[in-house]
This record gives sequence, C-alpha cells and structure tokens, in this order.
Amino acid sequence: MRRLPAQVPPYLHYDRYLAAGYPIATGVIEGACRYLVRDRMELTGARWRLVGAEAVLKLRALRASGDFDAYWDFHEAREYERNHAQRYADGKAPPVSEPSPPSSLPRLRRVK
Repeated sequence: MRRLPAQVPPYLHYDRYLAAGYPIATGVIEGACRYLVRDRMELTGARWRLVGAEAVLKLRALRASGDFDAYWDFHEAREYERNHAQRYADGKAPPVSEPSPPSSLPRLRRVK
C-alpha cells in the first residue's frame, strides 16, 4: 500500500470509518464512474463534446440516485418562470382559454 503524506492522516480516520461500515476502497467510486460515465461515453460511434457529455451525465446521475422526478418538477417550474411568468407584471401568465367549438357553418365536402 502506498504511504500517504504526513499532513493527511488527521483527516483520514480509517479505523472509525471501517468500524462504522463505510466503504474505504475506491472501488465504489470507480464502479459508479464506470456505470455513469464510461459505459455512456464509450458507445460505438458516439461523439461527445464536454457540454453535451456533462448534460447527459447529470441526467444519468439523477436517474441513478432516484432524484429525477423531483428535479424535473424543479426544472419545469424554472422553465415556466423563465419563459412565461417573468414576462408579466404580477409574475403570472394569463390562463389559457379553451378552444372555441367548431362553427356551425356547413362543412366542405370533397368533390371529385
């Protein structure tokens, strides 16, 4: 095992963490990285830029953690504010009216 610098041991209480059942090995982190990152980024034929890869990885992390539904509610509320509410003085967009029923004018018929 590699020795850590002398300044680090006060912050790493391996005996307490192991007694509490916390994982110490990096295997847990490496497994999560493999699941979230590598499996997605190494798809055959996929081309990724940093911005797109980061967005996809954030969504995968939300799904894996079970937080996706709460995030999506938050996301839709922010989108509503940005696209609609901020455009009105009181912060509320007017209600959308129901479409009117079709008129009673005669319908067109197909002529051959």
